[in-house]
Amino acid sequence: MEVLKGIMGKIRVAIAGVGNCASSLIQGIEYYKSLGDRHPDRSLGLMHYNLGGYRPADIEIVAAFDIDKRKVGRPLEKAVFAKPNCTKIFNKNLPDYPVIVKMGEALDSVSRHMKDYSEDRRFVVADKKPCDVSKVLRQSGAELLLNYLPVGSEKATAFYAEACLKAGVGLINCVPVFIASDKLWARRFEERNIPIIGDDIKSQIGATIIHRTLTKLLVDRGVKIDSTYQLNVGGNTDFLNMLNHTRLKSKKVSKTEAVQSQLKNPLDAENIHIGPSDYIPWLNDNKVCFLRMEGRGFGNIPVNFELRLSVEDSPNSAGVVIDAVRCCRIARDRKVGGALISPSAYFMKHPMKQFSDEEARNMLEEFVRGKRER
Repeated sequence: MEVLKGIMGKIRVAIAGVGNCASSLIQGIEYYKSLGDRHPDRSLGLMHYNLGGYRPADIEIVAAFDIDKRKVGRPLEKAVFAKPNCTKIFNKNLPDYPVIVKMGEALDSVSRHMKDYSEDRRFVVADKKPCDVSKVLRQSGAELLLNYLPVGSEKATAFYAEACLKAGVGLINCVPVFIASDKLWARRFEERNIPIIGDDIKSQIGATIIHRTLTKLLVDRGVKIDSTYQLNVGGNTDFLNMLNHTRLKSKKVSKTEAVQSQLKNPLDAENIHIGPSDYIPWLNDNKVCFLRMEGRGFGNIPVNFELRLSVEDSPNSAGVVIDAVRCCRIARDRKVGGALISPSAYFMKHPMKQFSDEEARNMLEEFVRGKRER
C-alpha cells in the first residue's frame, strides 16, 4: 500500500467562532490524524485524503476567537464542547492545544431575540475587552482564518476580513456575507496577494448540493421546472439565530442563486423559495430539509417529486472545509492572491462565478495540479 505523506509542512489556521462547525472540524482533524496513513478508513468521509501534498493531519489550529463567556479564556479543547454547542461528539480525545480562546469583537454577531431563550441555547457575551485580532493573528503565525461567525454577521465578518488584510492572513469565508464574491473586497485581497475562498460553505451532502444536482438533472433530461421550494429546520444556535429574518437576506440570496445558476432561464422569484424555516430545539445539530420540485416532461405531462434529507449539520461541512483549507495553503505556496475561482466554485454556495458542480470539480483538480487561476 502506498503511504501518502504530507510533504509541505503544517497549515497554521485561526478560527473566528468556536461553535458547532469548529467543534466538528477540530474533532475530525484529530480523528483522521489518529487513523494514520495506513488505515483502510483513512479516506472515509473525505473528498480528498492527500490534496496537493497535504493531509487533514497537517492542519494545525493556532488561534481562536469567540465572544461567549463559556468559551473565552478557556483552552480550545474545552471550548469546543462548551454550551451552546450541541453537535455530536465523535472524538472526545482531543489533545491539550496551546491555544486559549481570545475575546473577539461582538459587533452584530448576536441577534437581540436570543435573550428570550435559555442560556444553554444561546450566546452569552463575555464581559471581556476584545483582543487585537490582527496582532494575535501575526503572533500566532496563522496563515489563514476560518470565518465561522453566525449568519447575518455583516459588520463582524467585515472586521475579520480587515484583520486578515492587516495581518497578511488568508481568509476562508464560510458564512453568507459577501466578501470573496464582492469585487471590491476581492480586489483588496488580490492587491495584497492574499488568497480568499468564499462565500458560504456548501455541505458535503447538503440541501443546496442536492437541490443543485437535481435541478441540473431535470434540465439535462428535458424537464421544464416550473417551481421549487427548499425548507430547512434545525435545533442548533444557527437556526435559533436565523429566527430573526432580518439576518437572512444574504443567506437566502446565496442559497437561491446556487440553485438558479443551474438553470438556463432562472425561475421567477414567486416560483422559488429557499431558506431556513424554523427552529426546533430538540433537533439540536440535526438539520432536516424538505425539498419539492414541480415541472413538466414529455408531452407536457407533470413531473413532481419530494425529498426529505436528514443530516448532522456541522460535520456535514467539515470535510469540505478541510479541502478549502488545503487549497488556500496551496495558493499561498504558489504566491497566488485574491479570490480563488476554482475552490470557491466547488466549495461555496456564492462564489465570484458560478459553474456546474461537475465543471467546478474538474477546475479544482486542475488547480491542485498547478493550472493558473487567471
